[in-house]
Amino acid sequence: MHIKIAIVDDNSFLMKAVQEKLSFFDDFSLKLTACDGLELIGKLEKNHNINLILMDIEMPKMNGIDATSFVKQKYPQIKIIMLTVFDNDENIFNAIKAGADGYLLKEVNPKDLQQGILDTMNGGATMTPSIAMKTLKLFRNPIDFESAVLQEDIKLTNREVEVLEQLSKGLKYNAIAENLFLSAGTIRKHVENIYTKLQVHNKLEAIQKAKNNNLI
Repeated sequence: MHIKIAIVDDNSFLMKAVQEKLSFFDDFSLKLTACDGLELIGKLEKNHNINLILMDIEMPKMNGIDATSFVKQKYPQIKIIMLTVFDNDENIFNAIKAGADGYLLKEVNPKDLQQGILDTMNGGATMTPSIAMKTLKLFRNPIDFESAVLQEDIKLTNREVEVLEQLSKGLKYNAIAENLFLSAGTIRKHVENIYTKLQVHNKLEAIQKAKNNNLI
């Protein structure tokens, strides 16, 4: 069986690493790459002759879980394996809910990646062992993640909320500093504090989590 594959990842270095792993196998051909979910959807509309997608989760514009849900509704024949560095419970739960056929960590070696793709194409559900164990625990002890998000007690200062609101409008640190009559260094420090309090790693995550918790 010759398998036509797409890779969706916003990190070009990691995308190349996956391409190198696939290049060892003659039965795989890379037909499409995209750096976020929106770009993937646009390319699939022009040509959806793809058998399987290796999908990252954390991406700008449209993340891998939302993209998976969209693709599964429109092109249910396409198999999707989440290929990510994140193995937290919420991502696993949401990926399965969105319709993912498998979940592998990016550290997977070429042989295991090949086997995972073949298993998935043959109707199986491939998972990194640590992911499989987490999944079993999730089904034994289900967590209501949506409620959990709403119940988080996150306290931001009025100034931090102001900074976040400005960030959500797409403003740069210097522009925010001018608007709030502060230095760019002070704004940077506020943003660091916001990331720490919200337990996020970038601006997009911060804005989304703040909106989920009605902070902005």
